[in-house]
Amino acid sequence: MNSPYTYLKSLDDLFFDIPADSIVSRTFYENGQIKAILFGFAAGQELSEHTASRPAVLHFLRGTARLTLGEDSMQAGENTWVYMEPRLPHSIVAETPVYMLLMML
Repeated sequence: MNSPYTYLKSLDDLFFDIPADSIVSRTFYENGQIKAILFGFAAGQELSEHTASRPAVLHFLRGTARLTLGEDSMQAGENTWVYMEPRLPHSIVAETPVYMLLMML
């Protein structure tokens, strides 16, 4: 029988080494309603502008990044939390090494 919940004591346990000049992602949970992906960005790495067909939540866990949401640009740091509607153009530039949790709804 499958458990009715998933428990992770700390997302820190999922962190991994980020190779220089790289962006690494790891899906650690997925069901029919949510997909949870941990991203690691080396300093200076960028996810260029793109959109998603589903609503999404970005939760920055460590580091700092320049975040663009539509026409707005802002700083994202530890504990920055963002909800995005589907099809919102967005991009991320890591200023330092960054760990970010992406939850696609």
